[in-house]
Amino acid sequence: MDFALMTEPHLGGSYEQLLSLAHWARDAGMAGFARSDHYYLNRTPRPDATDAFATMAGIARETDRIRLTVLVSPITFRHPAVIVKNAVTIDQMSGGRFDLGIGTGWYEFEHDAFGLPFPPWRERFDRLEEALQYTNHAIGRSDGPMTGRYYSLDADVQPKPAGLRLIVGGSGPRRTPALAGTYADEYNHFVATPEVIAPKIELLRAAAADAGRDPNTISVSMMGTILTSPDRSRYRARLEAIASRRGKDTDELEAAWIAEGVPMGSPEQTREMIRALEAVGVSTFYIQHLDLDDLSNLEDAMTVLA
Repeated sequence: MDFALMTEPHLGGSYEQLLSLAHWARDAGMAGFARSDHYYLNRTPRPDATDAFATMAGIARETDRIRLTVLVSPITFRHPAVIVKNAVTIDQMSGGRFDLGIGTGWYEFEHDAFGLPFPPWRERFDRLEEALQYTNHAIGRSDGPMTGRYYSLDADVQPKPAGLRLIVGGSGPRRTPALAGTYADEYNHFVATPEVIAPKIELLRAAAADAGRDPNTISVSMMGTILTSPDRSRYRARLEAIASRRGKDTDELEAAWIAEGVPMGSPEQTREMIRALEAVGVSTFYIQHLDLDDLSNLEDAMTVLA
């Protein structure tokens, strides 16, 4: 299992903080550094929310080795031509270390606040599929022009990427894994139990085979919290603090999270949960970390998982 650091900078965080975290992830031996793509948060006081592609372009020039990922960019924010140009440029700036995640978008409040269109669910999925087709044509994986209901491409787009990987992210039961199997290099799912993710991986593999692709070339990743520590008292203190902020009973929160598949608890219990995910085909876990000023939980998690 590879581990990457996942940040949510619409909750707050400057470019310098993100760069520092990317360096920390690289030095900790993590495989990647990822950030979400959101513009707004309905919270007072309003936190800063930086642009995903702009920050990743900067980080691309100030890091080495580690892969950089936008997880994921909503198709509602930008035309596929703009997404592709951003992604290929960052791929070039990073020396082929950029992974582009694309999704339907889900945060309607954010769209309303900026005056961005937020089509119905079915149209967003249709747009996502066309955007994936568009992207594969633009980066040279598919030949000839592409014409769809929402997007079309009749150009030899240059430059072509050196190491760009495409990720389809989402937790939908059928269409999301099918799109990943048909068009992407990686399928990303929010944290879940092996029983939940396994049938979706099977759908992914079947869709890949139907599209004439080798199913084994498509990786599966998961994103979510990991809560553990070699020190039982530190683990318990963190869990109690989270429960207090949410107005929950500590033991009930722990039981609920474990039932949802969150790797947590003692070091051995956490490792067992990770091994169970690996057994059904998950090969990368993006550890979601929200407190940019306190890395102690990350440090403990990486000590346990090492």
